Amino acid sequence: MLIKLIKKSKVYCPEYMGEMDILIAGGKIVAMGKDLSFWQAKDEVELIDAVGTFAIPGLIDGHVHILGGGGEGGFSTRTREICIEDLLEGGVTTVVGCIGTDGIGRTMENLISKTKELKEAGISAYAYTGSYQVPVKTLTGKIEKDIAFVDEIIGVGEIAISDHRSSQPTAEELTRIVSEAYVAGMISGKAGVVNLHIGDGKRGLGLIEEIIESSDLPKGQFYPTHTNRSEKVFEEALAYALEGGLVDMTTSTSKDLLEAGELSCSKGLVRMIKAGVAIDNITFTSDGGGSLPSFYENGGLERMSVGKSSSLLEAVIKAIKEENVPIEQAIKVATSNPARILKLKGKGRIREGWDADIVILDEKTFSIKFVIAKGELVWGK
Repeated sequence: MLIKLIKKSKVYCPEYMGEMDILIAGGKIVAMGKDLSFWQAKDEVELIDAVGTFAIPGLIDGHVHILGGGGEGGFSTRTREICIEDLLEGGVTTVVGCIGTDGIGRTMENLISKTKELKEAGISAYAYTGSYQVPVKTLTGKIEKDIAFVDEIIGVGEIAISDHRSSQPTAEELTRIVSEAYVAGMISGKAGVVNLHIGDGKRGLGLIEEIIESSDLPKGQFYPTHTNRSEKVFEEALAYALEGGLVDMTTSTSKDLLEAGELSCSKGLVRMIKAGVAIDNITFTSDGGGSLPSFYENGGLERMSVGKSSSLLEAVIKAIKEENVPIEQAIKVATSNPARILKLKGKGRIREGWDADIVILDEKTFSIKFVIAKGELVWGK
């Protein structure tokens, strides 16, 4: 079917629009209204009965190890590649792939190939150039060329700072990286952000703040992630966000990490909102496919679990149901906010003329009934 009609779903775009019908054609939302029943009589229209549901924009997972992650405990601890089902079961219709610790066995050629695979499988997929390491290992040999000439590449990342696994970059090195990404983004119309892994090291967000203080680079080009991994990092991130910085919290977690002081995203979101942080400056990402390691004091790997992209929707729902965050605010952190920050055109909103990426949830259970990506029904019956 080329045309689809979603009937009578309560629409959050992410702002609440009330109960509406949504008409989809050519991968786009072509009409929205209280009653589009006229289209039901047409043979070429596929009807999706959405009574008793609410619709939200397809989730944007801006930090996923689509090639797998891990490896900190040897080759046997490498995690598997992400499958399309791993994303769809959590309502993710747009993904941004990255390489983490292992920038040796996993390459940019691998990453872009996997990104293209996911695009062919039916979702929207992008990537960061680089990995934990500095100098940045690129596809073309230069950050600027990767961003400007490779359609899928929208920025740099994830570069590790304040972590025993990082290359311990200097302020001068990181300033140059952010500058190159920023200018390349300007030229190509892309975000050109630098996604920064924040570990539990001594420097915290200090390196970012040092560069912002001493350079002319916009604060919006720095995109720190894992800012809920410890109380110390969270407090620094909270102060940074209150000054207008972007902060990303990681939804995948484990019992070990929570017991060690990691803050759940739902609780972190409430604390940020209550402190006065602008909701538009907060995002959630899953770290799906990445390792969630616990280390001994000497740096050796103690144990490891694996991040799941499905944790993104779970964290959003937890914020709504357990922390009483309004639905409009909770879904922003995984839809319209990352779309704006990453300059993903046509993404993150349910709006006429925009991409038809929609997740339809049961109104009572919040379970997924349907996932629509690029106008196609890719999950559900």
